Amino acid sequence: MTNSLTEEKKKSTRLLSLDAFRGFTMFLLIAEFAGLFHYLVDPIFEGSIIGYLGEQLDHHPWHGLHFWDLVQPYFMFIVGVAIPFSEKNRLKKGSTKKAVFKHALIRSAIMLLLGWALYCIGPGRIVFRFQNVLSQLAVTYLVAFLLRNRSITLQFAISIVFIVLTELLYRTFWVVGFNQPFVPDHNFGAYFDMLISGELSGGHWVSFNAIPTIAHTIWGVIIGKILLSDKSKAEVLKIMIIGGIIGLIVGYGLDPFTPIIKRISTSSFVFVSGGWTLLTFALFYWIIDMKGYRKWIQFAVVVGVNPLFIYLFAHVGGGKFIAHILKPFTFGLFGWSGELSSNIITGILTWFFLWYITYWLYKNKIFIKL
Repeated sequence: MTNSLTEEKKKSTRLLSLDAFRGFTMFLLIAEFAGLFHYLVDPIFEGSIIGYLGEQLDHHPWHGLHFWDLVQPYFMFIVGVAIPFSEKNRLKKGSTKKAVFKHALIRSAIMLLLGWALYCIGPGRIVFRFQNVLSQLAVTYLVAFLLRNRSITLQFAISIVFIVLTELLYRTFWVVGFNQPFVPDHNFGAYFDMLISGELSGGHWVSFNAIPTIAHTIWGVIIGKILLSDKSKAEVLKIMIIGGIIGLIVGYGLDPFTPIIKRISTSSFVFVSGGWTLLTFALFYWIIDMKGYRKWIQFAVVVGVNPLFIYLFAHVGGGKFIAHILKPFTFGLFGWSGELSSNIITGILTWFFLWYITYWLYKNKIFIKL
């Protein structure tokens, strides 16, 4: 009886590594909204470590992989891992399965609405675009949620079906002008956007990315279920590392046949980004939940517990607004060092103030969630 109670207590404990992973991802994202990364690709840094860092903190233009291409897969995976934990906590607090299902439907609908609305703000008119992380998550989250109680084998099989289906659609699509699977704006994904919105997105992004990347969220659910199982932490870590390595082998192995392209989420991209995501989370899990090094994670956790608020706030111009306020002071104090360095200082301070907003919310126990 004592062992059972101890085990139950252990399994109900909050997964700090997931909070830190989410916060780390959001912390990087608000740095982008602060405009900081933009200045790291200045020609003056070309060939230097800073230049390389700036390159990695931007999406790859087409065929290839940069670190920044992993941010959205991180989100997809994190949401998936949280699904089993969230459902368990809701049921423990007295919610019914029907109420949990209703909440998931509403959450998905709101994410889709908010993601779509963000695209309407810029042009000041209604457009039908669904390429951002919120609108994509609305789809991947709902599908993964509906599959959450199926066997791990079936969930994994269905995730592969979505990837293969996308591969076949791109390779066999017949409409002239959109039948070149791996050519920007001339593929099935571009056709799909033309069909639903009447226009192509800037940067060759496509809304159909939500279908193959369902796999990322399903894989997150699988890991979440494994974390809640009777397996030891060492066994869980081993599964994540092996899964991550397999993802890299499959993804990079497919690259000569199906190029790694984030902007249309090719099968090779889904596998390789999924592999890197598993390995990244495995690292967080090993450091935080296994080794117990937790003091350093607070700066990330405060961002991670209010991801929706800071994403929307920064996305609608919060970062630009803060930078606009800071710029007269940073340029007044540091203008002697040059425009580039003054802009970098402005970006760093904007990044700090965006973080501080989440810190203030955290200290005052204000959590904005769906």
